[in-house]
Amino acid sequence: MITLYPAIDLKDGNCVRLFKGDMEAATVFSDNPAAQAKAFVDAGCRWLHIVDLNGAFAGEPVNGVAVDAILQMVDVPVQLGGGIRDIATMERWLDKGLSRLILGTLAVKNPALVKEACKLFPGKIAVGIDALGGKVAVEGWAEASELGVIELARKFEDAGVAAIIHTDIDRDGTLTGVNAEASSELATSVSIPVIASGGVKDLSDIERVAAAGNLEGVITGRAIYDGGMDLKSALKIATGEA
Repeated sequence: MITLYPAIDLKDGNCVRLFKGDMEAATVFSDNPAAQAKAFVDAGCRWLHIVDLNGAFAGEPVNGVAVDAILQMVDVPVQLGGGIRDIATMERWLDKGLSRLILGTLAVKNPALVKEACKLFPGKIAVGIDALGGKVAVEGWAEASELGVIELARKFEDAGVAAIIHTDIDRDGTLTGVNAEASSELATSVSIPVIASGGVKDLSDIERVAAAGNLEGVITGRAIYDGGMDLKSALKIATGEA
C-alpha cells in the first residue's frame, strides 16, 4: 500500500503543470485551485501535494492566497513546497494548518537549518530532492549543484525528516513514466520514507511504485489532469484494492 499524492502546482494563482521544470512551458489546468483540491478529495485522495512555483523561484511564498483557499476547502493533510527558506516562514505555514513542509533548496544550502526545523516541528518537515542527471537541482530547478542525490539524502539520516520527495526533473510533466528504479534505489540507501515523483503517465506507473515495496508514495499531476489516468483506478491500486 502506498499513498497517492495529486499535485497542485501554483503559478500566478492558477493550477498548472510545467514541462521539465520550465516556468515558460506551463499549461494552465484550472484557475480555481481550491475547487481542484476539493475534486481530488471527493475522488478519494487522502493527501494533497502543493508547490508554490513562483515561490520556489522567488525564494519566498508568493501564492499564499491560493494555498489559504485550498486549506479552507479541504480537510485532508496537505504538504507544501516552494520558497520556504526560514523558520519564521515555516511557522506561518504550519499555523495555517499545513501538515508537512517540503524543503528543497534549503536542504542543499543550509542543511543545519533543516535539521533545526525537524527538531522544532517534529514530523512536519520533508526534504525535496530534485534530480537532474543524477545531481541535485535547486532554486526552483533553475540551478544545478554538484551534490549526488543519495549523498544529500544521507545527510539527514536520524534528523527526524518525515519523508523525502524524489523528483526526476528530466521526466517531470513529460508523461514518459516515473523513475521508480531511482526512487527505490534511494529508499534502500536511507531509512527515511521516499515518495517518487516526476513523469507518471498511467496506471502501470502506480503499479510499479507499489511493487517496489520500499516506497511510501507517488506524486502525480499531468496524467490525471490530461485524463490519461483515471484517478479512482489509481487510488485503488495505491491502496491495494485493485
